[in-house]
Amino acid sequence: MAPSPPTDFRTALTRWRKLRRLTKKALAEAMGFDPSYISHVESGRYPASEEFARLAEQKLTSSGELWRSWQKTSETRPAPAGNGELFVDLDHAELRYHEGTYIASMRRRVVNGGNEPVTRYLIRISVDRHPGRPELSNELYRKHLLTWERLELTATCDGEPMTWVAKHDRDSFKEIWLSFENEDSMFPLYPGQSVLLEYSYVVGSDQWGQWFQRAIRLPTRAVSVELLFPTSLEPGVWGTETSTTTATVPLRSAVQRREEEDQVSFTWHTNDPPIGARYRLEWRWRNSPERDTETSPTLHTAGDRMRAAGITQEGEEILERTAKPFQLPEQAKQAEDVVDQLHRAIQRVRDHHHFGKGMGLAAPQIGIDQAAAIVIPPDPDAAVVLLLNPVIISESDETDTQYEGCLSFFDVRGLVPRSRRIEVEHTQADGSTKITVFTDALARLVAHEVDHLHGLTYKNRMTEGVSPIPVEEYRGTGKSWSYSSDPAQSKSK
Repeated sequence: MAPSPPTDFRTALTRWRKLRRLTKKALAEAMGFDPSYISHVESGRYPASEEFARLAEQKLTSSGELWRSWQKTSETRPAPAGNGELFVDLDHAELRYHEGTYIASMRRRVVNGGNEPVTRYLIRISVDRHPGRPELSNELYRKHLLTWERLELTATCDGEPMTWVAKHDRDSFKEIWLSFENEDSMFPLYPGQSVLLEYSYVVGSDQWGQWFQRAIRLPTRAVSVELLFPTSLEPGVWGTETSTTTATVPLRSAVQRREEEDQVSFTWHTNDPPIGARYRLEWRWRNSPERDTETSPTLHTAGDRMRAAGITQEGEEILERTAKPFQLPEQAKQAEDVVDQLHRAIQRVRDHHHFGKGMGLAAPQIGIDQAAAIVIPPDPDAAVVLLLNPVIISESDETDTQYEGCLSFFDVRGLVPRSRRIEVEHTQADGSTKITVFTDALARLVAHEVDHLHGLTYKNRMTEGVSPIPVEEYRGTGKSWSYSSDPAQSKSK
């Protein structure tokens, strides 16, 4: 008995492509898609759009098998939740870097699930050359505006050029209405219809920071991102996600890397993302093409590397004053944004240094005058400690003295005595207060960050007459602090 034809679309696609003796590249050229998209669909990384399935059926002439398998596969996926109006079937973004310029290309299959024709579609363009350093970004964009001329924005709807009009025009942020019309015709999106929207723009690396974010504002079936960099830059990419209800966490699926001759491609995707989710890819180049002191200085010292990662350095006035407390729950969204920036800064710092003892970061260290800090415990399996408005309310008499480092003057290490047990009162996002007990290594890390929020550094805690030593003389890099006992690292009451 002959085997039943496969009902899974990606399996059927692979089978019929091979029956027709076509390579992925040849099929992609026939369908008008990038070859990488064929690979992603066949591997299951990207779900196939309706447009893709229809074209595949047309080019491979499978007597309807491909179309039926796509319909069957599509039926098993939940329809996007929403208000019965616009939703996005497939959202694919590509960002390509070439000789100092970023080229962003967006491709979205948009469906009108409402009862009225749609005549325009809102898009956003936002840049930030110095994430986590708002004072530097504000200064940059006041002097060098993100202009329409430089963006070279173009947009099409099923291949038809679209006109557009600005909704918001700010120094580093644009909102644009894409109109379903041009000088020659109108083509509204009627109920039940779908169209392929494509738009692109260019931004110089002097204005674009090394990050790319996708925000989910409409019900969406699938989101995918591809970053394309020259191999010579030796790029590294990572990502985070957050939403209106959750803190920043690493992407739940890995970014895939593929190298071809002189280009490296990084791809990532997710299905059925929730409304309000934000997915952020960040990167660094180990072999940067920019060597001027303003954009990418040569990093000779540990302090240089921290400065390049966006860490405020010793001597800045913000490190010497008490940070402003959050008014919670009223400022919960503001606190969430600050915590998001702290997580991103920690990722940048970790690219420059390994922290065997754990690490922490306070908002003033990234130029934000708010009482928020994050502590990464030495135990890699332990939960991250988030502190809002923290105050140490009790300290044990038992102390010990260990070397500490500080990201704001990372070229030295200092011997600092601290209590082995502390109690910290801190505020939750809902406005309630909590008291947490920290011991030993975690107590030291937490106390260090709480000090930052009260205008102090570890130099204020050192014994009189003792001075920090150069990091070159320090012999404890990458090693954990040692204690005579190993009590539980933290508990709450």
